[in-house]
Amino acid sequence: MKRTFFVFLSVLLLAQLNGLYADVLDPDLVLYFDFEEFNGNSVIEKSGRGYDGEINGKVTQSNDGKFGKAAEFASGSFLDLDGPNINPDDIPTEGMSVVAWINVNAITDMAIFNARAQDNTWLVHPEARGDGNYRWLNRSSGGNTIFDIKNGKNRANEWVHYAGTFSREEGEAFLYIDGEQVGNEKARIGTPIAGDWGQGARVGYNIDNNRPFAGLMDELNVWKRGLTQEEVKSIMEFGMIEHLAVEARGKLATTWGRLKQTKR
Repeated sequence: MKRTFFVFLSVLLLAQLNGLYADVLDPDLVLYFDFEEFNGNSVIEKSGRGYDGEINGKVTQSNDGKFGKAAEFASGSFLDLDGPNINPDDIPTEGMSVVAWINVNAITDMAIFNARAQDNTWLVHPEARGDGNYRWLNRSSGGNTIFDIKNGKNRANEWVHYAGTFSREEGEAFLYIDGEQVGNEKARIGTPIAGDWGQGARVGYNIDNNRPFAGLMDELNVWKRGLTQEEVKSIMEFGMIEHLAVEARGKLATTWGRLKQTKR
């Protein structure tokens, strides 16, 4: 009986990973662009939520990705994510992580991902910066800053792994570059992240047409929780799909171990 359950669980987990059972790859994964699939004027978003990015300007597919293909952004080009029509349940408020491989053309202010609330709050700034570092910021409604980390050494013309994470429950934000912590900050206020993207959400360009990203981007993922450093390193090393497969195998092994203990 327990062996039958184990086989069933294995099939179930594999089905989830192949998109046959679950609608989304992970309940906390909001956006995932591996840039492997362009369709006309859109880049296909792979979380399972269907938030494809509409190309504005010149965003082309490159064969020089960190994992397979990448997106190459000409300065002033971006992916429009139609922020006002994002499901409110998918917008991060209790935590947020933005993770991506980037290879920028120059040391200047460049937005990886940006969203702005209807009340004019800039709610997130994951950036490579012209002052020579990286930035990670979240704000609450009304423009109140929860944290603002600026650290690390911005590098051009080479692949760099960027990861900003924040958990409201834990009350702390972290910035990781190439998997290593370069900065952290305790939350200045306890309120949630602004809960709407009413003025838009973009990849590669701020909503007010500032801080254009120029260069290559790969494996961009946005979460509605704060990832751990171990998760960041796993995503960095294996890519998103393999990371989720490793997690699933770990859960399967844990469940099987408990079943064996029960059998005894």
